[in-house]
Amino acid sequence: MSDLDLTLARPALSVPPVPDLGADVSALPSRGMVSLRGDLADAGFAAALEAATGCAMPDMRRSSEAGDNRALWMSTDEVMVFCDWAAAPGVVEAFMEKAGDAHVLALDVSDARAVFAVSGAKAWRVLAKGAPVDLAPGRFEVGEVRRTRIATVAAGIVKTGDEAFEVFCFRSYAEYMWNWLTVGAGAASLSDL
Repeated sequence: MSDLDLTLARPALSVPPVPDLGADVSALPSRGMVSLRGDLADAGFAAALEAATGCAMPDMRRSSEAGDNRALWMSTDEVMVFCDWAAAPGVVEAFMEKAGDAHVLALDVSDARAVFAVSGAKAWRVLAKGAPVDLAPGRFEVGEVRRTRIATVAAGIVKTGDEAFEVFCFRSYAEYMWNWLTVGAGAASLSDL
């Protein structure tokens, strides 16, 4: 394994917070992301996930957390792990070691996506403007995950608190997503909601 110069780790987008929005929108610092693929029903997969991250196997469309790690159910054969940037290579190594000869894949995809936080009483309304998902309070619970589209961009949404969400998309769409979220959260666009 080659030495990784972590000074290369940088946010997908370096932008200041925008004041006076109907919801708070911020670009989050880059974080480690590891895609784990395999048979999620296999006890060995769950054991490898827990050994590598401390996280339990998340239920369908849910997430689980342990310390700084969060495991997101992405599909019937994929779990995405969010972790500290420097920890991602170790998560890959620990998962593959514990998985043994099982037919699995662990891939560090930390550079692939940008992450945004959207919070506040109207955060769900901002996201609902562009995502075909019912995000209303009582309908989308803390810890739920959806792969969807926001406007024209493939994205994932995780509810991290009662009025808080994280949105992630491919890094190449970071600027578009930022612009969409901040215009969508603008006070004028939420004044009638």
